[in-house]
Amino acid sequence: MKIIKTSLLAFLFLLPLVLADLRVGFYNATCPQAESIIQQVVQKRFATDSSITGALLRMHFHDCFVRGCDASILIDSTPKKTSEKSAGPNLTVRGFELIDEAKKSLEAACPSTVSCADIITLATRDSVVLAGGPSYAAPTGRRDGLVSNPDDVNLPGPSFSVSQALQAFTAKGLTLNDMVTLLGAHTVGLVHCNFFEDRLSNFQGTGSPDPSMDPALVAKLKKLCAAGNNPTTFLDQNTSSTFDNQYYNQLLLKRGILQIDQELASDRSTTGIVSGFASNGVRFSQRFATAILKMGSLQNSSSSHLLLFIAPVFGLPSPPPATPSDDMDIKRTSTLSSTTLTSQPLPTVVWITEKSKKLAGFYPKSPLLVRAIPSTIFFDPSMIFQPLELFLLLVVLVRRNF
Repeated sequence: MKIIKTSLLAFLFLLPLVLADLRVGFYNATCPQAESIIQQVVQKRFATDSSITGALLRMHFHDCFVRGCDASILIDSTPKKTSEKSAGPNLTVRGFELIDEAKKSLEAACPSTVSCADIITLATRDSVVLAGGPSYAAPTGRRDGLVSNPDDVNLPGPSFSVSQALQAFTAKGLTLNDMVTLLGAHTVGLVHCNFFEDRLSNFQGTGSPDPSMDPALVAKLKKLCAAGNNPTTFLDQNTSSTFDNQYYNQLLLKRGILQIDQELASDRSTTGIVSGFASNGVRFSQRFATAILKMGSLQNSSSSHLLLFIAPVFGLPSPPPATPSDDMDIKRTSTLSSTTLTSQPLPTVVWITEKSKKLAGFYPKSPLLVRAIPSTIFFDPSMIFQPLELFLLLVVLVRRNF
């Protein structure tokens, strides 16, 4: 029995660490067409609206920077509890309907398999490629979070100084170079007048425009914003629909729209990076791929959608039903789940491969029967453990001793 306790404790200890590991091709076995389905949805939208690239990049950033990349930005508010969507910085986030469409298509092909967090990540990557940006392999395997609180939305603002913004990025484990690189996503971004209008006439209470902005650009933006209704303009006034390094060239010409953007060109800690990217587009593209993958790896350790509970498989007592709470009284915006994510028991069955079922000798005989059982999660341990034999050995040990 001592061996069993040790083995089971080792398994329980390793499980969260393994589940937290992202890898390229996570859905190869369970939903091999997942990435192509998402790509098709993004291509269809990009063909009629190239600004979707900037929208998805912003959604990805706003999601990852709050509680990790857990799709909590997709959760709708309810009469009892507001969500991240209601926070000021997220009121103008766009692209939710694209995520809905992708999720609907994925549910038809591979029910209850692909997380919304991975959809955001992959859709963002695909849109960047369509806009002329770098192509990169994006690791998947994220889990969706169930907690979404507007008070947690503490994003670096458009009027932040470089040092203030850097504090926010370093708090997430990102470097100065990561920050300057990721802000390069503004090369395809749109912004509303209210985010920069103070720079046009009363910068920091001086009664004058920001002296670091090109006067010709000031005049152009004043005319735009005077029209009312808080219109938008491109953050890159040159190649606004192309993902390239022209954003940095615009900063060197004092044509940055946001204060934080323009300060990158004047702050001693960042001006060299800006100049380097402005003169070398290939270097920027390569560095951007690395930085966005790093940001995309930010994870919320409490993300629990698709969470596995293995105790019942080993003959241990089943957990009590979850207790309803404000944090669980939420609803995803996605058409995938117009259902409310409220108190449901944790999963009590784990379905693995046919080979594993034969070796272990006690798994459910029919996958179809298991799939019909509510609150059941299915996974292939060959995706979780390397090698598979490690898991099978533990199963056999536990089975023999119970």
